[in-house]
Amino acid sequence: MTPFYRFAARGAIIPFLKAVSKQHVTGTENIPREGGFIAVANHLSNLDPLTAMRALVDEDVPIYSLAKSQLFEIPVLGHVFRAGGQIPVYRDSAKAGNSLVEAERRLGEGDPIMIFPEGTLSRDPLQWPMTGKTGAARLAMRTGVPVLPMGQWGAQDVLGAYGSGFRPFPRKDVDVLIGKPFDLSEFGEDTSDHAAVRGATAEIMRCITELVEQLRGEKAPRPFDMKYDGDPGKGNIGVRRPDPPTTSDDVRPSRTGTPAGGPGGNENGDEPETASEQQP
Repeated sequence: MTPFYRFAARGAIIPFLKAVSKQHVTGTENIPREGGFIAVANHLSNLDPLTAMRALVDEDVPIYSLAKSQLFEIPVLGHVFRAGGQIPVYRDSAKAGNSLVEAERRLGEGDPIMIFPEGTLSRDPLQWPMTGKTGAARLAMRTGVPVLPMGQWGAQDVLGAYGSGFRPFPRKDVDVLIGKPFDLSEFGEDTSDHAAVRGATAEIMRCITELVEQLRGEKAPRPFDMKYDGDPGKGNIGVRRPDPPTTSDDVRPSRTGTPAGGPGGNENGDEPETASEQQP
């Protein structure tokens, strides 16, 4: 952990989080203590990256997040992000793949990386994790590093999605549950195999969702899928369509015994991936 990272995290970010929330973290014994890994979590609030980071930094594990490039253009904040080693994501541009190249390099050097596989704040009106984009799975398949799943719940009550307000007082409970790390070796290393990549992505999202289920104390519905349910547009919450019929051919038992994929074809890989799906 660099001196600047330590200063920014422990001298500014964590005191801010303590002032506006009461964070409870379970599962810290599951955090790898050596080598690179990919931490993945659900995304309900722009506060999520900070609460996830705090869960790891409190254990003296520095984490480097992939964040949208616009944040690096904000005065002061952009400097803090760059000096702290965070990685910009240039969406919908010729540089869109650069972030994964840099993340792969960092993982090779033993640095842990944080990715929110949904790629955006959840559009699900029920606030469950959506189907994921494939960037995290591709990175894990190429590097072979373990994936550390994290579930979060409560940050959205402090800072709501899409301009719904900052509500710091009274302080809200924010719960973070860290699961056991796992690898995606069963899906191979060939990231040109769309079925394998989509299966690995579904496995990542399933593990995250199971942690969120434990935090919420209820079972999740099928993942909200913007291909099936519709893309509500930037800054809007979606509307769920009725669940489609399923057959035994549509599901593959996971290591946890729950079905993979969703109505958008994330498991069987029949549909070609778009460029946006491949982004983190």
